[in-house]
Amino acid sequence: MLEKLKLEDVLFLDIETVPQYPDFNQLPENFKTLWARKTERLQPKEENDTAETLYPRAGIYAEFGKIICISAGYFSGKQFRVKSFYGDDERILLEDFSRTLNRSFNTPEKLLCAHNGKEFDFPYISRRLLINDLPLPKILNLQGKKPWEVPHLDTMELWRFGDYKQFTSLALLTAIFDIPSPKDDIDGSQVYHVYWNDKNLERIVKYCQKDTVSVAQILMRYMGLPLIKEENIVVV
Repeated sequence: MLEKLKLEDVLFLDIETVPQYPDFNQLPENFKTLWARKTERLQPKEENDTAETLYPRAGIYAEFGKIICISAGYFSGKQFRVKSFYGDDERILLEDFSRTLNRSFNTPEKLLCAHNGKEFDFPYISRRLLINDLPLPKILNLQGKKPWEVPHLDTMELWRFGDYKQFTSLALLTAIFDIPSPKDDIDGSQVYHVYWNDKNLERIVKYCQKDTVSVAQILMRYMGLPLIKEENIVVV
């Protein structure tokens, strides 16, 4: 598949998500109960964990979290251009992102690419669109599609080579492929604190953009192509 891939047809993505509320006590009562039930099935879990102490993890579930940033990267000539859709109002950023997909990524040859995208990014975006009463863009609507018709690439799935026991992080792949990555940045475990406590969304956006570039760089390595030069990465 990759030997026939045209890079200009691919939109590279990464998303950042957080719980919908700053802490467990601000949840509506019915959602406190629902989250408590959810946490009963979470593994691994420490003996003294409670629904309240586990609430910072709620952001990874579309039913309890929200998207605060989608960073999208695409090739335009020699440049790799990165645009971010972000803000506290999830509906607005999803509307803006959907317009981009419907305008520029709505033909059969277009593809989305993310790391662990098939299990996280793509379904999360789709679920949050529906929760916000927004229609699914064509490229995210998988109803009736056969597996080989799904227009999604997943750099983690490609690395598995059929080994579905294997989980390899984006950070590990950038390390083994010697892909440059900033060291003075946050990681995914800090997003909750940086958003709700530090109120520093701009820092999260930069982190999200970095990961989007890393996804593209990894696909370049898979295809045996040279890495994107730093001077050719443009944030728009």
